[in-house]
Amino acid sequence: MKTAVAKALPNSHSYSGYRKLVSDLVLEGKSSGNEQSEDLTHYSTLNETRMNRLEKTISVAVENIEKLQSLKNEYIWLVLAEGWCGDAAQLLPIFNKMAAVSDNIELKVVFRDENEELMNHFLTNGSKSIPKLIVLDKETLNIEANWGPRPKGASDLIKNYKEKFGLVDETAKTDLQLWYLHDKGLGTQKELVTLMLDLEL
Repeated sequence: MKTAVAKALPNSHSYSGYRKLVSDLVLEGKSSGNEQSEDLTHYSTLNETRMNRLEKTISVAVENIEKLQSLKNEYIWLVLAEGWCGDAAQLLPIFNKMAAVSDNIELKVVFRDENEELMNHFLTNGSKSIPKLIVLDKETLNIEANWGPRPKGASDLIKNYKEKFGLVDETAKTDLQLWYLHDKGLGTQKELVTLMLDLEL
């Protein structure tokens, strides 16, 4: 697994670098990843607007800033994502804001389809669900923890919908986006802060 991390890191991007790559693809009428389709390009375009909005509106709660600033060890948050992924669009701006308030967290983003070996170590119920945030010790590159692809409230919403209707359709996706909108990133912040503080015990 450490080999997969070592291979992925040289291909990683800063948050702004990732955004630029995805934006440039959208301008060319493409999406990131191995597959190209009208739907994926549509989702990528939608996510551009979504991320631009979230960057302006999302903020890290004061109590979470204090906790993130109290971290003693240095970490890399290595995130597997793609431009067409709705959950990644909702969560990456939160990861970025959280990393920005702590001197001890560096955020790096890699594309899922370009890093299959790494992705295969972090499957969710056998699927390549993203975003997946991998917490690395910055010095040793040991994998300390991982999180994702969604905060618990969002995961429960999708799980319950699938149990009821047997699939995830456009209605489920709309419900999920509304959940994210109302949550304002606080569920994700709480889970990640808890995870990071637990690492320091």
